[in-house]
Amino acid sequence: MPEFLSNTTDPCVHCGFCLPTCASYRVLGSEMDSPRGRIHALKAIERGELTLDATVASHFDSCLGCFACVSACPSGVRYDQLLETTRPKLNAPELRNPAERAFRSLLFSLLPYPERLRAALRPLKAYAGSRLQGWIRQAGLSRLLGPQLAAMEQLLPPLNQDSFNDLFPVLTPASGPKRGRVGFVLGCVQRVFDPEVNAATVSVLSANGFEVVIPPSQGCCGAATHHQGETSLTEAFASDLINSFKQVVGEGKPAGSEPLDAVLVAASGCGHTMKQYGSILHSQEHAKTFSAAVFDVHEFLDQQGLSEDFVRQLKPLQTNGKTTSITFHDACHMLHGQQIKSAPRELLKRIPNVELREPMDAGVCCGSAGIYNLLRPAEANQLGQMKAEDLARTKPDWVSSANIGCTLQIKKHLNDQQPVPIAHPMQLLDQSFRGLSRTAKNMT
Repeated sequence: MPEFLSNTTDPCVHCGFCLPTCASYRVLGSEMDSPRGRIHALKAIERGELTLDATVASHFDSCLGCFACVSACPSGVRYDQLLETTRPKLNAPELRNPAERAFRSLLFSLLPYPERLRAALRPLKAYAGSRLQGWIRQAGLSRLLGPQLAAMEQLLPPLNQDSFNDLFPVLTPASGPKRGRVGFVLGCVQRVFDPEVNAATVSVLSANGFEVVIPPSQGCCGAATHHQGETSLTEAFASDLINSFKQVVGEGKPAGSEPLDAVLVAASGCGHTMKQYGSILHSQEHAKTFSAAVFDVHEFLDQQGLSEDFVRQLKPLQTNGKTTSITFHDACHMLHGQQIKSAPRELLKRIPNVELREPMDAGVCCGSAGIYNLLRPAEANQLGQMKAEDLARTKPDWVSSANIGCTLQIKKHLNDQQPVPIAHPMQLLDQSFRGLSRTAKNMT
């Protein structure tokens, strides 16, 4: 660790370019809650001048892991690698109080397991999206639950029957001439809270000539636990996900023996983690092969190109002939983690009569950051409000987000000031392709 720490932190010249991009520094205004401050702390701990106690750990817990500082750093400091090495140490029992440990345990025993999450949400199906929920929120009664449980309630979206079932076949055939064969990861949270995204993604891939393989036994990719330094859980999730694809692809398997050209994901937080399976499961050679095949769906379709037949059938999103303005929100693990910026924009531009608009602070985190908005709701709420104001200033007909956590966070805060419909780029492409033209005003 000392050599790694030295090699990683020595390029830092304390210039401060990271400060304006750092989400935690923006809301807390403390040097210790900035990348530069945390680097100072790590060096001091290594020299024996500082102890990693609960107070020091809290300054690392305030970090969202958005990696905007990595993009901003002119010296190439890999703060992301420092954070990944440090976070497992923060899970030592003495660094958090019993309530914090219990809440984290609840989240890690629920969110990464779709069937457990569905079982917990089933009693809330009638409540989610109801007038009662709206009244309780308006009256501020959810605050009686405490800040963290209140944050969970405030992010709870309407739930429909699709939220409780995975209805995809193992193999969805290509529509028209076959161009390739891809695997698709549903995501543990996305399949429950926004299943329409997965349905739209499969529809768009099929319409563009790709067979889609979806293992029915697939679980969590490990993103939520990976972002919080839960190493053993992450390794187990990663290994299980890889094995779920092995179970359906191969000689005598449900999806046949033909290999996959790529493994695609429509949630950027998942994609960022899956691309690191080679290092997460460093002792397993097949993990490197699997991670090398992982692509964000926008990245893949931009590289492959939309089929001519698909583009020819795209229709405007509004029936009145007006231009539809879309503001695309850059999820941190797409923009900073995977360096994907142009691909989703290029795909959205293919929709007729679309105008893309750009927010001022596109590279600043919305406050979701995996489970950050549940663990630290006060800071997350400030960031969510800032992000909503920034997006609203562009006066869009739509906001488009390619990460489920960002979508829930932004929807919550946009609804507080200027209701604007939010959709994944795949949903907008699918809507355009199928001719489901409608005005944003009529969308909920």
